[in-house]
Amino acid sequence: MNVASAASVPVPVPVSGNGVVDVDQLLRKFPLVDGHNDFAWMVRGWLQNQLDDSGLRELQDMPIGQTDLGRFKKSRVGCQFWSAFVPCPSKDDDFSTTPLLDTLRTTLQQIDLLHTIFALHSETFEFVDNSSGILSTFKNGRIASLIGVEGLHQIANSASVLRMLYRLGVRYVTLCHDANNRYVDSATSKAPVFHGLSAAGCEVINEMNRIGMMIDLSHTSHDAQGHVLSISTAPVIFSHSSCYALCPHPRNVTDQILDELKQNGGIIMICFLPSLVEPGRGKKATLQDVVEHILYAGNRIGYAHVGIGSDFDGMLNGPEGLEDVTRYPQLVAELASRGLSEKDLAQVLGLNLIRVMREVEEAAMKLQERKAVPLFDQIPHVWTQEQRSLLAEAGSMRNVN
Repeated sequence: MNVASAASVPVPVPVSGNGVVDVDQLLRKFPLVDGHNDFAWMVRGWLQNQLDDSGLRELQDMPIGQTDLGRFKKSRVGCQFWSAFVPCPSKDDDFSTTPLLDTLRTTLQQIDLLHTIFALHSETFEFVDNSSGILSTFKNGRIASLIGVEGLHQIANSASVLRMLYRLGVRYVTLCHDANNRYVDSATSKAPVFHGLSAAGCEVINEMNRIGMMIDLSHTSHDAQGHVLSISTAPVIFSHSSCYALCPHPRNVTDQILDELKQNGGIIMICFLPSLVEPGRGKKATLQDVVEHILYAGNRIGYAHVGIGSDFDGMLNGPEGLEDVTRYPQLVAELASRGLSEKDLAQVLGLNLIRVMREVEEAAMKLQERKAVPLFDQIPHVWTQEQRSLLAEAGSMRNVN
C-alpha cells in the first residue's frame, strides 16, 4: 500500500490568482515533513517499553495522545522526525555528569524503540539518515522516518556520545529542553547561566557542524539563538517553535532572530502547541492560529524559511481543528486558501527542511575534507605517574638490541 500518498477525497481549494490547488494531488507530489513528534515517549510511558503482542496491537489505536499507527497512516505525512525525548534534570545550574548517565541509557532505549517500530512496520516506515533518502522513500510510498534528540543533556556531557548518536541515525539535536545544561541557556530556565552559549557550547556547535548534525534551536534562550546564529557554519532549524510577535511566549522566536535565521539559511518549523500559538485573551488555540504563525513567518522572512513541526504527543490536546495527526490535510487546505502558490506550499510542506539538511551535509563534507579536528572529551587520568613511567621504561627497551 502506498501509505504516504494513500487515496483520500480530494480537497480542491480556490487560490487567488492560481486557479485551484488540489490538496490531495499536492500531498502526492510533495512530501509533508513534520519536524517533531514525541510518539516514542508516549509509547514508553503507556506501554512501559513493551512491544509484545498486546503492545503491538495498542500501537495501532492508542487511547492517548495525537498519534498512533492507525491515525498516522491517514495523516498524509511523507516524512517524520521522531523525537527520542528524555526529560532533563530540573536543576538549572548543576551540570554534573553522573545524574545524566541514566538519561543517556534512556536515550539509547528510546532510539532502539524507534528503530524497532520502523522494523516491525517496514511496510509503512523506512528509516532514513540523509536528505536524498527522504524523497526516494516518499516516492516509494513509505514514510521517511528520521530521529532527533531533544536536549544536549542526553549526551551526558560527552562529544563522543554526540558522535555515537549520529552513528545510530540521529540527525538533529535540540540544544536544550526546559532547563539549562552545560552548553546553553534554556528559554524556560529560572535564570540564565551563560547568557547564550558556554565555551563548551561553542565547541559543540562546531562539532555538530563538522559531523553534519543539524542544530535545533527550539527551547533555547533568545541570547543563545543569536549566539549560535553568529557562529554556525551551516543552516540551523527550529524544529517546533512559533512567532513571538503573535504569541509572546519565551519559547517563541523574535523578529530579530527570524531575520538572522534568514541570513543563516535556516528554517522555523511552526509548532501546534496551544500555548505557543494561542492569541491570548482567553481564546482557545485553533488551526487558523497555526496558519497565522506560518503566514507571519513567511511574510517576514520568505516561505523558503518556514516549515511544520507539530510537537504532537508533546501536548495534552492539539488546537481546535488540529486535534491529531489526521488533520494535516486541513492545515494544508487552509494554507492554500490563503493564497500561497504551489511553490510556497511545497517549500513549507517539506522541501525547505530537505534543502537545509542537504546544506548541513555539504557543509560537514567540506569541514571533513579539510581534516577539521574532532572535539575530544577531557577524561580523568587512566594511569598514575608511576604506571606511566613503567610503561615508558618498557617502551624504551624496544630499541635495545
